[in-house]
Amino acid sequence: MKYSLIAVLVAFVIISCNQKHPLFKNISPEKSGIHFNNLIKENDTLNVLRYEYLYNGGGVGIGDFNNDSLPDIYFTGNLVPNKLYLNKGNMQFEDVTDKAGVNGMGRWSKGVSIIDINNDGLMDIYVSAAVLLPIEDRKNLLYINQGADKTTGIPTFKEEAEEYGLADNSSTQMTAFFDYDNDGDLDAYILVNELDGTYPNEFRPIHTDGSWPNTDKLLRNDWNDSLKHPVFTDVSKQAGILIEGYGLGVNIVDINNDGWKDIYVSNDYLSNNHLYINNKNGTFTDECADYFKHTSKNAMGNDIADINNDGLADLIELDMSPRDNYRQKMMLNDITYQTYQNSAQYGYMHQYVRNTLQLNRGPKIMDNDSIGHPVFSEVGYYAGVAQTDWSWAPLLVDVDNDGYRDLMISNGLPNDMSDMDFVAYRNNAMARTPAMEMLKQLPSVKIPNNIFHNNGDITFTDKTKEWGWDNPTFSAGMAYADFDRDGDLDVVINNTNMEASLLENTLNDNKDKKSNYLRIQLQGDTLNRNGLGAIIKLFYQNKQQVYEYTPYRGYMSTIENVAHFGTGDASTIDSVVVVWLNAKKQVVKNVLCNQTITVKYERNSLTETNPVNPLATNSWFTDFTRQSGIDYIFREYDFIDFNIQRLLPHKLSQYGPVLAAGDINGDGKDDVVVGGGSPYYATAFLQGDAGRFLPKKIIDSVGEKYQDDAGICLFDADGDNDLDMYIASGGCENEPGSKDYADHFYINDGKGNFKEDGAALTPNYTAKSCVKAADYDHDGDLDLFVGGRVLPGSYPKPVSSFILRNDSKNGIIRFTDVTKEIAPALTDIGLISDAAWSDADNDGWPDLILAGEWMPVTILKNQQGKFSPVTTSLKTDTGWWNSIAVADIDNDGDMDYVVGNYGTNGFIQPSEKYPAKVIAKDFDNNGSFDAVFSTWLPASLSNPELNEFPVAGRDDFIKEMTAMKERFPNYASYAKADMKNIFTEAQMKDALQLSVNNFHTCWIENKGNIQFEIHPLPAEAQLAPVYGIQVNDFDGDGDIDIALVGNEFSMAPYIGRYDAFNGLILKGDGKGNFSPLSIVESGVYVPGNAKSLVQLNNNGGLCMIAGQNGGRIKVLSSGNNYQFIPVEKDDIAVIIHLKNGQNRKEEFSYGSSFLSQSSRFVLLNPAIASVEITNNKNQKRTIKTQ
Repeated sequence: MKYSLIAVLVAFVIISCNQKHPLFKNISPEKSGIHFNNLIKENDTLNVLRYEYLYNGGGVGIGDFNNDSLPDIYFTGNLVPNKLYLNKGNMQFEDVTDKAGVNGMGRWSKGVSIIDINNDGLMDIYVSAAVLLPIEDRKNLLYINQGADKTTGIPTFKEEAEEYGLADNSSTQMTAFFDYDNDGDLDAYILVNELDGTYPNEFRPIHTDGSWPNTDKLLRNDWNDSLKHPVFTDVSKQAGILIEGYGLGVNIVDINNDGWKDIYVSNDYLSNNHLYINNKNGTFTDECADYFKHTSKNAMGNDIADINNDGLADLIELDMSPRDNYRQKMMLNDITYQTYQNSAQYGYMHQYVRNTLQLNRGPKIMDNDSIGHPVFSEVGYYAGVAQTDWSWAPLLVDVDNDGYRDLMISNGLPNDMSDMDFVAYRNNAMARTPAMEMLKQLPSVKIPNNIFHNNGDITFTDKTKEWGWDNPTFSAGMAYADFDRDGDLDVVINNTNMEASLLENTLNDNKDKKSNYLRIQLQGDTLNRNGLGAIIKLFYQNKQQVYEYTPYRGYMSTIENVAHFGTGDASTIDSVVVVWLNAKKQVVKNVLCNQTITVKYERNSLTETNPVNPLATNSWFTDFTRQSGIDYIFREYDFIDFNIQRLLPHKLSQYGPVLAAGDINGDGKDDVVVGGGSPYYATAFLQGDAGRFLPKKIIDSVGEKYQDDAGICLFDADGDNDLDMYIASGGCENEPGSKDYADHFYINDGKGNFKEDGAALTPNYTAKSCVKAADYDHDGDLDLFVGGRVLPGSYPKPVSSFILRNDSKNGIIRFTDVTKEIAPALTDIGLISDAAWSDADNDGWPDLILAGEWMPVTILKNQQGKFSPVTTSLKTDTGWWNSIAVADIDNDGDMDYVVGNYGTNGFIQPSEKYPAKVIAKDFDNNGSFDAVFSTWLPASLSNPELNEFPVAGRDDFIKEMTAMKERFPNYASYAKADMKNIFTEAQMKDALQLSVNNFHTCWIENKGNIQFEIHPLPAEAQLAPVYGIQVNDFDGDGDIDIALVGNEFSMAPYIGRYDAFNGLILKGDGKGNFSPLSIVESGVYVPGNAKSLVQLNNNGGLCMIAGQNGGRIKVLSSGNNYQFIPVEKDDIAVIIHLKNGQNRKEEFSYGSSFLSQSSRFVLLNPAIASVEITNNKNQKRTIKTQ
């Protein structure tokens, strides 16, 4: 017994020693002395039914109010007094509110701004107030610090808002102090949120004249000599602060790096967010829609900081999207396509109910090669932070001192007004049920706050439980400071209806810690004592960190006025650069870490900052659109696919434009044909002098056109040495089998004039996706593959694709469908998006490579003119494959493939373990084909285990299958149902079931013998769906590079647009590794709904043309005038012998990725020694470089 007890004790000690302690430790109110509770008690007149913002919570402000070098805490209360706690050291605090005289005077206090407003070296307190009437009772408060009592050390304050011109009564949320006019003193931006009695989510014209009560204010700091302190003057209207909104968050940032502070505002409800760009003349212009493609809808708090250490400021703002299925389904209401249409009609931005993380991609390139303002890609889903439930305050800060800013989020709400079952109950019960009785039916959202570790690669890992943040709360304002002065950051949170949280960071309690830090306190000049607005840059170990100092971050709160940097394993910083507001900089070199340093503004130490180069002089491409003569915006009829199949994940009618490049008029210059969407016909642009293009009508319009041009192939069908044209018809605007889906063949007269030959093709009424040409049977002419895309109204039923043999003779063009004889596997093969003819096994016969939805990349081997599918390792990777491009990526003499997919920056993120699925059938026997999509989600807050659930909300689900309303009579019944409980066993019988497990855009390595290995491309290629792909050695170093364009603007309304792409160049190293170029480096900026991309010879230089659905065609010109080697129509491939001894193979394709056909050429550059071209008769010719 004795030995057993010893063994148990030893085991306990070992386990205790090995057990990891959470990074944060909750300090109890009993220990800390902080007993603040923002308690709200509802009654018949004051409740959430009457005032929806009742539980929006209070803020928290950090400041050293008694100058003892310890940060103190100030809480704001709504129905309770505000509280001031002095830091006594060792994570203990003393309530000195009454002695200090800062209890809030009965205000419904909201945000708190800590500021030395009179520059006397003492921190003052500005409180934003709201809600109460009469308006005299909601004037903002300004507590001026009178200094600390010499005996007690307790500071006292005097309320002087009226004297300073800051007694605003506009129902304010938060105030940010900053210098907007660069005169050296601090002005004030007051965030206003006035619920004016109108329905805030109703589409209506936006008020932009400053007259609406929920318009923010800008106050200018005007020094008053007689008063010896500033008096603030309202300059809102003259400054252009005129647009209404329901403000919940504000941040100050020089977002365009021009030396003038800009203002970002997060607005609730339907109102647009604002990005007020400083015009440098005392005025601002809201340019939010120019910088961001979409934002959060119910935007709450925000923070702005550099998350990936590229020197650019990124932005996160929060919303109220839950992670778990139950909460999602309980709050997901009917979102219709009409919402998109109304947004455009009334001038609202695209907004989605989820957190948005805006990744700064750097400045865009203008069409005159000037550098424009920065643009952003929204990457919340990719980063793993899009859904954190009902969230308020985000803070980006390095809590583990590894050199990357982590993310903290406050969550919770005592009464959830978004619960759809309660909404239905309220609508029925409001007239006859007392408010307090109705409130009993309201659920609460008591959930843990979140903390995410920054992985340094634009992704975050949820560390909520591991780091000790898993205590459920109703939290609001949050701030951080090093309260115990141990070099790591602690956190304080203002909770509603429970005592405030104080979290001690224990990182530096570990003596074996491996991470370092540097803390920097600024001392500005006499008008800005704390250096607000300065930009701090750290350089070390070939790394950088940049931080713009403003303490007003997150939600209604003020952080400690010290800039904190984790530095990982770096113990010394090479240089600290402080750029002050006057654009002058100070440099401190060789700074030891693990200390707090003070950088004082010293005029004698200032130097000028380097001006930004206004021109992009070394970009790979320049925007040649304006000079090119191609002035074309692709438009088509806005067909609403969701009216036919409500649960579609995306439209199938909104592709285009098709682009095909080639010399159509026989003058030796590459031209381009642009396909038309319904009801427009294709047109051409002929290349003339100096590379300019002239428009040319090529098709005689005969009646209305009801189909989309879904593929164009320019090729010599009849051997007369000109390019004829095949146009495949697609879309889903018509009934299945409609004659409008018939394809069209046009004969070229050699001068670019086309005439339709109605007898050339056998009628085929499948809705198609592509047409590609190759001599598959080695008979000397070009045959065709035509891809089937969809059976309209019956997505995702597989459809057939086709091979058309060229049987033209004596100038009479005829194509014969030989699919059944030579490629029966193409019957109902799937939903084909793109295809490529390519000799995958180097046997001299072109094989067929297929990409499509709900299928793997599929290879049909050409066995001397007959095709059969081959089993490869690719069969396990099912995707929504959009496009294929062919290239020898690794310079080994065989063809590899670049395949565009949907990317991993979306709500649906399938994997091998958790595939996304679709189950389809006419489940309710009403004649329509129902397709139900599923993904894997945590079941509920109490059951975080992943399970398979339908993607759509109950409203859409019931409207698709009205008979299911009986099974799911309310939202809760639907929210609890996983896919096993959605349909009965009888309903599942004979249902079509498909799955997908890989959404990565990849390159496929050819290992020989029809064996392949798939490699995801870098993160930047995964941020949106990829459609147009071009491959070439763009920089002339001998290695293949990749150009990509994409986005998908036609996703289902409940999913939202996938729009993070701006075009991308990936620089290759010849070994399968790729490095993304910035917009400025590449010169490629294609931000729209891009679908096609082609290469051609433009006046002796390489040119790319990109097609954008609903947008302008863009022309990009390379600065490299490499030699173009003409390619004959019978040439099929070339071996490029590089000067480094490697050999690369290229194929001359008729078709080059989604909706695209590039012209055919060999591009000689300095890395090439010689080329050996092979034709379809296996004849070779060699060309050596000079």
